[in-house]
Amino acid sequence: MKFTTLSLALVSTPLVSAHYIFQQFGLNGQKFPVYQNLRKNTNYNSPVTALSSPDLRCNVGGASGASTATVDVKAGDSFTFYTDQAVYHQGPIGLYMSKAPGAVADYDGSGDWFKIYDWGPTFGGSADYTFKIPTCIKNGEYLLRIQSLAIHNPGSTPQFYISCAQVNVTGGSGSKEPGALVKIPGAFKATDPGYTANIYNNFKSYIVPGPSVFSC
Repeated sequence: MKFTTLSLALVSTPLVSAHYIFQQFGLNGQKFPVYQNLRKNTNYNSPVTALSSPDLRCNVGGASGASTATVDVKAGDSFTFYTDQAVYHQGPIGLYMSKAPGAVADYDGSGDWFKIYDWGPTFGGSADYTFKIPTCIKNGEYLLRIQSLAIHNPGSTPQFYISCAQVNVTGGSGSKEPGALVKIPGAFKATDPGYTANIYNNFKSYIVPGPSVFSC
């Protein structure tokens, strides 16, 4: 979990009904073709809303990566997820990883996940989100997941916008085991304060749902 102080920009931004989707992946400034390294979902830009659904892992249609290319990355490399249009809905954005037991293309994400970064729920309308592969993790193939949790409509079910890249990590030191491991589904609960928050009513601070962020 992460405690975040909110900017007034979030609470003063009007509701927008448009949806968006993470559909491109980039590495060290190079932007790859649409869905080349991201598992292609089958629900267009619709969100996942059921907290008990396995679709929370890699979106609807994302259980298999047989048609997705796995990209080689080095520990410490900078990577980027790109959306088809700027993220419109207020809410936090997080990055997760899950090590595959073998080839990541055959992995459904049912193992352990750990969070590597959170963007707090300030509403900035970005169309790209960049971070770095942790340097201390073990080498191997991973699912690298981005999640936008939209909490823009209090009283209605929050929405998850999700995408998973397939990466093969090399150069990791393996010096630290990721902590705060979770299963997805299971990492997010309807009682989480950050899931039920009303962003339009005395909203001054926020706890991001899910585990604490792992760092090397």
